[in-house]
Amino acid sequence: MSVVGFDVGFQSCYVAVARAGGIETVANEYSDRCTPSCNGNFCSHNKVVTNCKNTVQGFKRFHGRAFSDPYVQAAKSSLVFDLAQMPTGTTGIKVMYMEEEKVFSIEQVTAMLLTKLKETAEAALKKPVADCVISVPSFFTDAERRSVMDAAQIAGLNCLRLMNDTTAVALAYGIYKQDLPAPEEKPRTVVFVDVGHAGYQVSVCAFNKGKLKVRLFLHILSMVLVLNRHSMLIFKAGLGLKKEDIYAVEIMGGASRTPAIKDRISKFFGKELSTTLNADEAVARGCALQVSSRAEWHMSHAVLHCSDCEVFPKNHAAPFSKVLTFYRREPFSLEAYYNNPKELPYSDPTIGQFTIQKVVPQPSGESSKVKVKVRVNVHGVFSVSSASLVEVVKSAEGEEPMEMDTPVKEDENKMQVDQEVQKAQGDDQKEHADKKSDTEDMETSTEDNKQEEKKNEQPPQAKKAKVKTKTVDLPIENSLNWQLAGEALNLFVENEGKMIMQDKLEKERNDAKNYVEEYVYEMRDKLHGVLENFVSEADRDSFSLKLEDTENWLYEEGEDQQKQVYIDKLVELKKLGEPIQNRYTEAEERPKALDELGRQIQQYTKVVEAYKAKDELYDHLDELEMMKVDKQMNEAMTWMNNKMNLQSKQSLSQDPVVKAQEIQAKTKELYSACNHIVTKPKPKVEPPKEETAAEQNGPVNGQEGSEAQTGNPEKGQAAPETTEAKLPEMDIN
Repeated sequence: MSVVGFDVGFQSCYVAVARAGGIETVANEYSDRCTPSCNGNFCSHNKVVTNCKNTVQGFKRFHGRAFSDPYVQAAKSSLVFDLAQMPTGTTGIKVMYMEEEKVFSIEQVTAMLLTKLKETAEAALKKPVADCVISVPSFFTDAERRSVMDAAQIAGLNCLRLMNDTTAVALAYGIYKQDLPAPEEKPRTVVFVDVGHAGYQVSVCAFNKGKLKVRLFLHILSMVLVLNRHSMLIFKAGLGLKKEDIYAVEIMGGASRTPAIKDRISKFFGKELSTTLNADEAVARGCALQVSSRAEWHMSHAVLHCSDCEVFPKNHAAPFSKVLTFYRREPFSLEAYYNNPKELPYSDPTIGQFTIQKVVPQPSGESSKVKVKVRVNVHGVFSVSSASLVEVVKSAEGEEPMEMDTPVKEDENKMQVDQEVQKAQGDDQKEHADKKSDTEDMETSTEDNKQEEKKNEQPPQAKKAKVKTKTVDLPIENSLNWQLAGEALNLFVENEGKMIMQDKLEKERNDAKNYVEEYVYEMRDKLHGVLENFVSEADRDSFSLKLEDTENWLYEEGEDQQKQVYIDKLVELKKLGEPIQNRYTEAEERPKALDELGRQIQQYTKVVEAYKAKDELYDHLDELEMMKVDKQMNEAMTWMNNKMNLQSKQSLSQDPVVKAQEIQAKTKELYSACNHIVTKPKPKVEPPKEETAAEQNGPVNGQEGSEAQTGNPEKGQAAPETTEAKLPEMDIN
């Protein structure tokens, strides 16, 4: 199963695949590597003007947004298609489908586009595609990323990773570089500026051999702000960069070819811009490369909070897990949100609420220790992956006592997080912090370690308490912001399958209609061209009238007919057109077949004449068999002359007397009857045997060939002994 990379842009898409030892951007059925981001295919892009109300484009910006979102409401006035509110409150798109007005969610519309890209990849690879890597802007929030993941699932794709655009570009840039600094040396700093159709992103990446680290992101949604110097200054100050610290400034994206933009960016950094990457295809290529690499990347969105405690700071490495410790007597809820909404391109900073259920106090009435594992996965999506309660159980008398974590009398709302791990996350300056960036189950509670030290310091008498602990898994109820429910997602998957089948049937129907139309135009031209001499004038006029009637029918009542109707109409036309076409084909192929038959007859005639003239080449052939060859040859010549005479009396507009297929069969029959006789080889005559070994073995020990052929008895007798003695020392090339 092949893994492909999809660059799903605001205006256009690209598909890259790994094959033949490299990465290749594949073309669609129109031989174009760029596929428009419309709801279907090229035809949809061409219908933006003629069918604008039913052609959806630019829907990428509505992922994970409520219909009441101010951004959505502001965008409505500039759209040619209609937006509508889904039952869940999210944004939907209203279109006409199968002559009915329907509202599709953003996930469904994106799934339609992904299905088209999937078909393009499968056509190029000639095998099914399921696994993929999809690019998203670095500024996409949790809700937007989950929306893209749902769209991939609806399209029947297994998204291995949502990859930031700038990270994909950095990977495509660095993976083939052979001159990168060694791991222990100062990294090479490269700035990537991605100027797209609807926004731009800037990232700073540090490169060492075998290592890529994304250090900082900047993103701006409005293209009006591309030349905003203030935003660039903020970006440059984020890392304290100097001109000499930057090795190169790479620019890419659909709008990167604008001279004014290139000039302003170049002046800001004080460097000539580098264009070593393909401005359009670099993101897709980076996504395809991601499958076979382990690039480290950082979260590009803002800080995540749980229970008023900072858990994942901005630019924190991902994927990453942490275990938080709480002390509670009853079920409680955690709310995750971004702590700086001003930095978000999204009106609602809330990620979701997570309720930890079935929390009970200890038998003694004290608060129970609850460990909650939170995680940011490879897609940059936050989740509470598990929760467990540490229960204290009294051991039976006589049991070996077990050590127990002594509950710390803290306030119930306290949450413990390992500060050492947080420090390591700051700037990732320590090497071991880099290696732990993808750790799945990293506990961050320091309380356990402190209590462990206290237990080791306790005197032996402290271990007499006969208690033990056990861990109980707790159920978690998730309430994610604008997350598709499981039932709705399954329904969308089912509907997508039905629509794919409907599209297949519609394509077959349109193909059948196109075949009729193509045949009408083709035959109408040929009747007054290459086929003009192969049809009578009356038949030509009748057939031309039939073709004209069919053309008019196609644009009137035949505009929207069933597939079988078009098939029947094509069969009806071919009954009139195929005889004419066959006469033309026969006139082209018959002379070639006659030439081949005549060549065979001429060849066997020469052999028979040579045999009768006692030619030594054929004196070994059997007389009866040669008489048979002579007979077959004469019969074939008579048959050919007869057919040629009859055909010469026929006009081109009449059916031929003899067809090329019959002539070819006659040629094959003649070949089968005669060829094995005339090509029979002469029997071999064995030469008389000589007694001398020298003549049998040839020159011996450098002896000249002329001497060996004289048959000298003395040399001939010595040769076998000498050769036998030399065999073990013989070198063979």
